Amino acid sequence: MTFHSMWAELLPVGRSSATGGYRRFAWTGADAECRAWFREQAEKRGLTYEVDRNGNQWAWLGDPAAGNAVVTGSHLDSVPDGGAFDGPLGVVSAFAALDELRARTAEFTRPVGIVNFGDEEGARFGLACVGSRLTAGLLTAEQARRLTDADGTTLPQAMAAAGYDPDAIGPDPERLARIGAFVELHVEQGRALDLTGDPVGVASAIWPHGRWRFDFRGEANHAGTTRLTDRRDPMLPYAETVLAARREAERAGAVATFGKVSVAPNGVNAVPRLVRGWLDSRAPEQDTLDTVVTGIEKAARAHADAHGVALEVVRESFTPVVEFDHALRDRLARILGKDTGLKVPVLGTGAGHDAGILAGRVPTAMLFVRNPTGVSHSPAEHATEDDCVAGVLALADVLEGLACR
Repeated sequence: MTFHSMWAELLPVGRSSATGGYRRFAWTGADAECRAWFREQAEKRGLTYEVDRNGNQWAWLGDPAAGNAVVTGSHLDSVPDGGAFDGPLGVVSAFAALDELRARTAEFTRPVGIVNFGDEEGARFGLACVGSRLTAGLLTAEQARRLTDADGTTLPQAMAAAGYDPDAIGPDPERLARIGAFVELHVEQGRALDLTGDPVGVASAIWPHGRWRFDFRGEANHAGTTRLTDRRDPMLPYAETVLAARREAERAGAVATFGKVSVAPNGVNAVPRLVRGWLDSRAPEQDTLDTVVTGIEKAARAHADAHGVALEVVRESFTPVVEFDHALRDRLARILGKDTGLKVPVLGTGAGHDAGILAGRVPTAMLFVRNPTGVSHSPAEHATEDDCVAGVLALADVLEGLACR
């Protein structure tokens, strides 16, 4: 089966006819279809298929218990109305790269694994990379069991409804011990490769990043009868904080976005009692990120005080800077440049990935495929067919260099 036929099979799953975007949320029907597709691809190739204690899917060529395996893959879930490439490109390319190596009659000296990590985007339960965090021990079972979606469904309830055992979740050091190297291919979430004219690049590091929840609590009241001077309207300091986030990020050379907001009671003719907004902020260095978030919170408190509104700020997740394994990163660059003699671009990214979660436990690296628009987390996300094939061939070259004679 070719890359193109696999891609065509997966393309309609979880796609909204209204927006053209994807809604492949963890432990939903669309997620189940994606998981069924993964299992089918593994079985078609005669690979050993398994699901681990945290719901991550694995397909193995060779004996994984032998250790020192080379693993590749990504995720199949999406953000709300996300694009087709973020995550799935890495999984489809993994199967296609294995097909390419078999066509080359490559002789494998190490086990090779393909993985689909569950709930990478965090779209349903608000925390990114749940599957890989649990596996790496960066999220405890107790913390995971407290995660809930917007409807109040807990993660264990959602897993159980999907046919998985939530009582089994937790750290998986034995599985991590199997992995000698993990290489994740991903569409670039920016335009660096488009600007250099290269179809494929190697990742250097992931910027430090996190998510903070800002709760502005005021007083619910009638929108038509309450004088402006008598209002404690939490929407006002929230709006001013959104603008402050933009200013702080611009000043520091970072990024900061309030991309999600919840309002209660959420009535057109009611002054809100609560406005809850989620901040996502990222920067090249830790000190810069600290400065930006501190500046945003300072501005938020000043605006809240000015309007008689209470403010609570909670850091919901945080990932420090992730430097990918230098030796593995440099080896990838040498493998990809050996035939052409060209220098492969090495670039940083502000996006989080499962590879970043695993980087503290196993040698990890990433490949990026050019995104001509730079748009991501949107239906406009794109990579050309030629660049996708170039990515498959690059991943095959890397796997051959790491796992074959």
